[in-house]
Amino acid sequence: QLQIVESGGGLVQPGGSLRLSCAVPGFSLANYAIGWFRQAPGKEREGVLCVGGSGDTTIYADSVKGRFTIFRDNAKNTVYLQMNSLQPEDTAVYYCAVDLGFYCSGPVMYEYEYWGQGTQVTVSS
Repeated sequence: QLQIVESGGGLVQPGGSLRLSCAVPGFSLANYAIGWFRQAPGKEREGVLCVGGSGDTTIYADSVKGRFTIFRDNAKNTVYLQMNSLQPEDTAVYYCAVDLGFYCSGPVMYEYEYWGQGTQVTVSS
């Protein structure tokens, strides 16, 4: 069982930015697809972005285009979700998930074998 460590969530005003981090101590993420999902209160969990083993990225949620980016730093064994121009509708618990495949499979939860506990992002004035 992998222990996924997420960090970087918090309270931010509309228009602000946050960077979420995802790491798995003792396990190299370098060759695996990593996805970020989110779940807002009363809504189903949805895929946000994915980064494949080669660094290629896939956007799952149209609402984050031009605002969110995902990237990996293999030297730090960490995957990041950079969120800019945050809006109240981005408020959710954000989850990092590990897919043991090399390529992003799509915003389908069962494709991801391991999940973090989630980090809360609240966008409010």
